[in-house]
Amino acid sequence: MLQYLKNKPSITYTLIILNIVMYIVMTLFGGTENIANLVRFGAKYSPYIINGQYWRLITPMFIHIGLQHLLINMITLYFLGTLLENIFGKTRFLIIYLVSGICGNIASFAFNFSSISAGASTALFGMFGSFLMLGESFRRNPYLQTMSRQFFLLVILNIFFGMFGNSDLAGHLGGLVSGFLLGYVVGVPNLGRVPKVKRIVSFVILLFINLIILNLGFTS
Repeated sequence: MLQYLKNKPSITYTLIILNIVMYIVMTLFGGTENIANLVRFGAKYSPYIINGQYWRLITPMFIHIGLQHLLINMITLYFLGTLLENIFGKTRFLIIYLVSGICGNIASFAFNFSSISAGASTALFGMFGSFLMLGESFRRNPYLQTMSRQFFLLVILNIFFGMFGNSDLAGHLGGLVSGFLLGYVVGVPNLGRVPKVKRIVSFVILLFINLIILNLGFTS
């Protein structure tokens, strides 16, 4: 059983199951489009974070606003996750997913202060960012080059349309940049060596940027 799970993208499957279970629970206890219920279950709401509810930088990754929102994100998670979990390995993939999601929520906390937001998009954009890192680091790999170019175009389109819609653009950009840097930080031993200097510099930049953004959120 353990060997079977080792060879499957079990982290991706687990994340999808958690999101679906959370959606079902919220539906049973008030709905996923009810603002009061979203806040009750942990949606990002910056004034509450300032008052000490720091867990709201984590919980939004597992909450979705409506069925369409859930389906789009879970389909994206499935296709990206199965690729990246195999490339980075389970632990590194989980670190990229969770940390970039938190960093995206930190950006949303600071720059999208008055709005309620939720969804796995901050973490998903972190996954996009990590794919861009792969394209930059392994330029002789034609598969990674093709995939990274396709994802780069998709990111540009998402950002463009996000400027004219209701999406949390700050959260998406925060996740994207963090995922890109985290790719260097965790490394990719399944593909090759990432220079130690790059890993250290990326970690320092990631920490520095998020501390500044957190400070902006708490002083705004």
